[in-house]
Amino acid sequence: MTLVLGEDSPVPETAADVEDLVLHLRGHVNQLGTLMPSQEPSFLRAQQLCSDGLPEGYLPSRVHLVRLAEATQELIAKIRLDDVGASRPARRLARWTPQINVLRGAVFAVALTCLVWAASVPRT
Repeated sequence: MTLVLGEDSPVPETAADVEDLVLHLRGHVNQLGTLMPSQEPSFLRAQQLCSDGLPEGYLPSRVHLVRLAEATQELIAKIRLDDVGASRPARRLARWTPQINVLRGAVFAVALTCLVWAASVPRT
């Protein structure tokens, strides 16, 4: 997308450059589509742009490329927005997990207790 929408990015010179960028963006749209509902309007728009053939002519093909890049950028923004909302799970009780040094201390205390108990047993 940066190659197409970046401020300093040059306009692709050849039709092969445009086709190559369109193929990359179509691949991105397909990958992003697995991360969102299939009926999402922004995904449907991006899919429509992907299924449309590349227009003939210098200017129409570049316009199509920019629209496809903008649609891909919109999908990424939508996924990031959804991930931000999804990353806040419902409040649950936090489960305490002991650190390794706490476990080592507990094992040492049990071993020391067993040693003291064994030493205190009368010998017969």
